[in-house]
Amino acid sequence: MSSTENGPVAVLPAAPARNRYDRAELAGAFGDLGTLIPFVVAYINLLGLDPFGVLLGFGASMIVAGFYYKTPFPVQPMKAIGAVATTQAAQTATITAGAVYGASLVTGAIWLILGATGTAKRVADLVSRPVAVGIILGLGLSFMFDGAKFMATGWWLSGGALFLTLILLTNRKIPAMFLLLAGGAIVAIVRDPTLLTALGQVRLGLRLPSFALGAVNWHELVIGTLFLAIPQVPLTLGNAIIAITEENNRLFPDRPVSERKVAISTGVMNLASATVGGIPMCHGAGGMAGHVAFGARTGGSLVMLGSFLLFLAVFMSSSIGVVFRMVPPEVLGVILFLAGAQLALGSCDVSKDKGERFTTVVTAGLAMWNVGIAFVVGLAAYHAFKRRWIEV
Repeated sequence: MSSTENGPVAVLPAAPARNRYDRAELAGAFGDLGTLIPFVVAYINLLGLDPFGVLLGFGASMIVAGFYYKTPFPVQPMKAIGAVATTQAAQTATITAGAVYGASLVTGAIWLILGATGTAKRVADLVSRPVAVGIILGLGLSFMFDGAKFMATGWWLSGGALFLTLILLTNRKIPAMFLLLAGGAIVAIVRDPTLLTALGQVRLGLRLPSFALGAVNWHELVIGTLFLAIPQVPLTLGNAIIAITEENNRLFPDRPVSERKVAISTGVMNLASATVGGIPMCHGAGGMAGHVAFGARTGGSLVMLGSFLLFLAVFMSSSIGVVFRMVPPEVLGVILFLAGAQLALGSCDVSKDKGERFTTVVTAGLAMWNVGIAFVVGLAAYHAFKRRWIEV
């Protein structure tokens, strides 16, 4: 059984979903590069993290998520942790690689406990739909804004790429993502011909995982907990537990998920990531929008992308900088912009009640700045309207 505002509704069991591995799924697999690449590059360049552990954590998590959820269920960097870690690393020596690994460990423990005890589900049940829709809308607009900033580095290129992508977005014979990445690689080489030389010098070399937590000391664990893991909790609850559950169940009602399942999944993948030197990860709603916008409809997209990242980790982690330089910022901007548009589009079905609409708009506006604060203020506004403490 499930429930709506009109009461309980019976849900018939759906036939077991199967992952697809076709051109559309492959194109959709790369729909979340706009958030993945910038954060991974920042972690590697500013904090000196080993690309092997970072890519291994992402690759393994994506493969498991693809097989388990059987939808384009995303695996993304945790944005608040990434922003704090990389900006602090650029200014001070407070945040170290060990602190990031410690944050992954603590984050994993927090969400595993919240999921296993049912606490995440109980908190999510307190959130009204206008607040959840507002969070999704705000995240979508935020993605579009960030994408526009990337695109602004070269408006002629990004404008042409956006126009061509929109024309081909629903074309199943010529997936837009393929042309976008191929065109971006050509532009990158024209801008920097040394890339061809660097690509020619890439050599495959096998690497095996090692236990990263052995080098983390107590000071780094405390720093990672207080400055990285704990401040991320409200953002993860809003975006990567509540919003992704709403988004998945709206797009794929035959393959529903629950807040409890997503919380446990978040906990397990972060605990595993911490052991191999990975970064804190989550299931952000914007990632699903990106995958879907470019054609993904099953978990096959995540399995293929995860396999690609695993290959890079195990055989090419020493050359990852060269690979990422093949994707210009204008291309990342187009991907991020369209992912945001896809996410915001799903929140257009708003309530007819004026107070609920106001709650959604306020929540969306704040979510563009801070999802945690948007969550609290939106929930307070919703209950204030319901009790007629305030009117608009």
